[in-house]
Amino acid sequence: MEVSTDVGRNVDQIVDEIARSSEVGADLLLTPEGALSGYHAEFDRSELRAALDVVTNAAAEHGVGLALGTCFEEDDSSVSNQLRFYESDGTYVGRHAKILLCGTLDSPARGEIEQYVSAPLTTFTVAGRTVGGLICNDLWANPMCTPMDDPHLVQRLAGMGARVVLHAVNGGRDGGSWSRDVYFAYHETNLRLRARAAGVWVVTVDSCSPVTVPCSAPSGVIAPDGSWAVRTPDRGPQRFVFTIPDSAGLDG
Repeated sequence: MEVSTDVGRNVDQIVDEIARSSEVGADLLLTPEGALSGYHAEFDRSELRAALDVVTNAAAEHGVGLALGTCFEEDDSSVSNQLRFYESDGTYVGRHAKILLCGTLDSPARGEIEQYVSAPLTTFTVAGRTVGGLICNDLWANPMCTPMDDPHLVQRLAGMGARVVLHAVNGGRDGGSWSRDVYFAYHETNLRLRARAAGVWVVTVDSCSPVTVPCSAPSGVIAPDGSWAVRTPDRGPQRFVFTIPDSAGLDG
């Protein structure tokens, strides 16, 4: 989807996709990073909480679980870049807070590494199954985007029992050759290699803003052998439905 800083527009898009997900019988809807709030820390707190109620109520009414990307302020006033998990009845399961935060290579580092707090890596039970959540750089650990060491989070989640990793992305892109030929290729290679190294399914979705240039990374589903089970076109709004085999630990 086109993720913007316009929360109302984001809500409309997400609610529409919830309805579409219900129509095709999907158990869970995964959105890009920052899909509700926009990818920034300066959102209106009260507006965002109201928007979250609208989205989660819509999902509960349609019987669709959520892996919802949003930046969010917790009760202790800390802000994190999250992937929030909800059961199909609207029950909040928990959230993954981005761990491998992006920042400049200066000392001290600048960027989101100054704005957000992280939380310990964990797994979640959704529809009775064990899944993990990661956000953007958490998976591929781009050394140009963070001064932090690579924690190999996909393999760590596999070791914690996750058979499916849900990955929300909102990567930078400018349409230039470096963005397309280097970053895009690096992201795709890491998606496939890390899925294969961990022996897990990876479901990944990127923001498509702006729609005039390719996304920062491919979206779709990677099988545990590293092959693409589903791969969408590389620009503009896209959607896909895929059923992960029961033996993988998630019904669909």
